[in-house]
This record gives sequence, C-alpha cells and structure tokens, in this order.
Amino acid sequence: MIPEAREVHLSRKDRKVLEACCRSPVTLQRDLKRARIVLLAADGRSTRSIANQPRIVSLWRHRYADHGLEGLQDKPRPGKQPIYTKTTDKRILKLLDKPPPQGFARWTGPLLAEALGDVDVQYVWRFLRSHKIDLVARKSWCESNDPNFTAKAADVVGLYVAPPAKAIVLCVDEKPSIQALERAQGYLKLPNGRALTGQSHDYKRHGTTTLFAALEVATGKIIATHSKRRRRVEFLDFMNSVTAAFPNRKLHVILDNLNTHKKNEDWLKAHPNVQFHFTPTSASWLNQVEVWFSILQGQSLSGTSFTSLKQLQEHIDAYVNAYNDRAEPFVWTKKKVRQRRFKGRRITQL
Repeated sequence: MIPEAREVHLSRKDRKVLEACCRSPVTLQRDLKRARIVLLAADGRSTRSIANQPRIVSLWRHRYADHGLEGLQDKPRPGKQPIYTKTTDKRILKLLDKPPPQGFARWTGPLLAEALGDVDVQYVWRFLRSHKIDLVARKSWCESNDPNFTAKAADVVGLYVAPPAKAIVLCVDEKPSIQALERAQGYLKLPNGRALTGQSHDYKRHGTTTLFAALEVATGKIIATHSKRRRRVEFLDFMNSVTAAFPNRKLHVILDNLNTHKKNEDWLKAHPNVQFHFTPTSASWLNQVEVWFSILQGQSLSGTSFTSLKQLQEHIDAYVNAYNDRAEPFVWTKKKVRQRRFKGRRITQL
C-alpha cells in the first residue's frame, strides 16, 4: 500500500538549490532523480504522474517534507561488520611481547597467524606494515654498568662539544688482526645482460696486521701506523709518534678501557702535556675513531684481495692519505631512543 501523498512546499532557497542541481552536468543520477521528484511534487503533481514507481516518489516526498534538503541524502548504512578489530591488533602486539615458539629465533607472519588461530596471515602482514614493525631487522646495543657512566660520558662529550682552548683532542684505538686474504675475483654475467662483481669463497692467508690510529677531532684527519702485535709497548710507541706530530701542544687523548691503555703513569709523567680520558665501560662507541674504523672497513677493506701483508699495509696507507685530503670532522647528533626493559633495568641515555 502506497502512503498518502505529502504536500511539498519549497522555499526560494531550496528551489534554487534543486534547480541548480538539475542543470549541473556533474550531478549524480540518483541526486538528479530526487531533485526532480521534489520539484514536480512542489508544482502540485500527483505521485503517480511523477514516475511509474510511486513508492520511490512517495519516499522522497516524505523525506523532504520531514527533513528538507538533508532528507534527500542517503542515510548512513552499517555495512559489513569487519572481521578483525582493534582487539585483534592488541592480540598481535601482546603475542609479539612473548618469546617465539620453541626452536625459532624470531616471530614470522605465518607463526603469528598460526599462534592466533583465527587471523589470516595476510592481515598479520598488513598490520605489521601499518605499524612499521619489521620482524627481521635487528638493532644491537651494549649496556654499560659503569657506576661512573655519566661523569665519564660527560667528560668525553665535553671534549667533542667544547674542546679546551689551544689543545688538541685525539681519539685513539687499535683495529687488530686485519687479515691479508687473497681471493679469486671477477664478475658473473647473467642471461639478462646484467654483470655482478664478486669473489670466491676460498682464500689464502698472508698474515695479519694491527692498525693503530689517532683521529684529530677538530679536523677529522688520521694518524695511523701498523704493528705486528697489540701490546702495551706497541701502544706507547704509537703514542710517542703521536706526541711527536704535535710538539709543544696540550693533548687530550680519548681511549677505551683496554688494559694496555691503562696503568701508564710512568709514560704520562714523562709527557706532562698529554692527558688520557677513558670512555665508560662497554661504551667504546663514544670514541670517534671507532666510526672511522667502520668507514675504513666499508670503503677500503671489504671485497679486496691481497697477495702479501705488505700489499695490505700499503693499501691502508694509501687510503689514509686519500682520506686525509678530504677529511672533515664528525658531527655528533642525538636521536630519541626507545627500549624495553632489560634485566629489570633501563639502558642509560646520555
């Protein structure tokens, strides 16, 4: 049964809106149909004369009569209920806080889906991507238990940020046991025309060298020398060459806690212009020369082949000379650090 027709009274403003809607070439067909129904109804046309679908005509007459122009809009529809909700997301996060199944090193998408039981693996991957959670990437750190961490770290960082006037700040350390490995090298041409460089897995050893290095913080330049061993005597010999490179200058030397770096009071008494500063225990990353060792490994040593120990040493010396020609001081920045509780404590932040 068709409801009784409702009288439609249009205001001038509403009529202009509906007529503009009918004239516009971008009006949706559903909105155009509703606007025409209301305009014809306002002109006194009967429901059956407006269209051959009286129920639809009656619907929009009643909707406009009760709610005006807003009544011509679609009402919100509930739609299909989502399969996964925020509760599902919380379950995934809670599971990530637990250890993976026995025998596995880390969680994977399929393992998470299997442990949840009622969640598709594709949704697990989408959730991890949306929250920027990488199950494979790992960050490493070293926790320092040094009771004087704050004081030592402040001392070292203070030398970087505000070095003493008319003094030289040096970062000194050793890179031990650099191997002179001889590998067969070449390239592999793929069927698609792409060429890949590489080297064989087998190699021949030609000995090792220990590199002593001092980085001048103000300029970024390197002083380096080679040694067969890493004893106290080799360390002090290197320090003698460093002091000779900066005659009559006050030297502040940053070192890690290697035993050969300590208990050198006799040498320090003979060199009153030199002062040692030690990084906190398990915090040698505060020593800037460690950054340079990483650069050396990546730019000079990785993927190379040497037929003798002498060739290795000459290769490193050539890199040091080239590096010093374009050396720049490192710029230290601080980033926000987030970490979970570890052994009931939190990692100290500098």
